[in-house]
Amino acid sequence: MTTESRQLATLLEKGAVLAPGVFDALSALVAEQAGFEALYLSGASIAYSRLGRSDVGLTTFPEVEDTLARITERVDLPVIVDADTGFGNALNVKRTVRGFERAGAAMIQLEDQTFPKRCGHLNGKSVIAADEMCGKLRAALDARRSTDTLLLARTDAAAVEGLDAALERAERYLETGVDALFIEALRSLDEMEAVCKRFAGRVPLLANMVEGGKTPVQSAETLTQLGFRIVIFPGGTARAVTHTLKGYYGSLREHGTTVPWRDRMLDFDGINEVIGTPALMAEAQSYE
Repeated sequence: MTTESRQLATLLEKGAVLAPGVFDALSALVAEQAGFEALYLSGASIAYSRLGRSDVGLTTFPEVEDTLARITERVDLPVIVDADTGFGNALNVKRTVRGFERAGAAMIQLEDQTFPKRCGHLNGKSVIAADEMCGKLRAALDARRSTDTLLLARTDAAAVEGLDAALERAERYLETGVDALFIEALRSLDEMEAVCKRFAGRVPLLANMVEGGKTPVQSAETLTQLGFRIVIFPGGTARAVTHTLKGYYGSLREHGTTVPWRDRMLDFDGINEVIGTPALMAEAQSYE
């Protein structure tokens, strides 16, 4: 069991985990420095940042694996990684789990959408048969080199087949032996309460907060009181960064200088302090 997996398992035993979304090593480093105890590697945010594209199934296994490995090399926090559909059938799922485990994932999330999948808060989703998803989850469990690498099963059925069907799917997925459940795109506090009433005492539940999405955004404290044990704000980081970039580039284009933005950005020494340049230079000197 990796140190990060132990950290996440311990956190879940103690209470709820608030995991901000990250999409590269720099965002993960800043989140770690802000004091978070776990991170969520968002598949949507990888699509946004690496491809400049929508979350509609365009990202691939190697892109996510590479991003995950770069993050886990840089920070010491446990990372929950979004593996989408596993990038194919049960055999693809096995490859994905092995690769992500090797790259340092503490928890791997798999969902029951058809391929190509799309963001859980977009319309027009579809889901595979529950039997097929159970087979993919069993393949994921078989593929783990360590049973302490946690597996999170997500269902998108609430928006497709209704909440009752989603609850039944979640029940079946739990029976396969997964470690946590994620019922996506719940539309009200009543639905969130229904999910927690059925599962919160049996398995960690994840709540997904998407600004402008289907689910009403609540605080981590409120969600914990409802019974959720993992709270993620997966795409908020990318949306905040994009908002900042739009303002920065607009100002630079208008003024031809960064002076109007100096109070909203780090200077040369500031960013080097964040990324640890002084310590890195001292380490290099120790080998001379």
